[in-house]
Amino acid sequence: MAFIRKFPTASGATGVQVCWKKNGELVKTVHVGSANSEIALEKLLKKAQGIIDKDKQPLFDLGEFDRKK
Repeated sequence: MAFIRKFPTASGATGVQVCWKKNGELVKTVHVGSANSEIALEKLLKKAQGIIDKDKQPLFDLGEFDRKK
């Protein structure tokens, strides 16, 4: 299971990590970055969500609709 973790850094910024747990144990952590503003934090959260989503399989293959055109 993957999730996004936000945490305060020593410099006062907000750090963003993507973490994976297996059987309740943390098995992998990827540091996405640190943000000093709300806009930068939003960008990091979108990037973190992209990291999580890249390994997911789509529920439906919508490519067949594109091929019918």
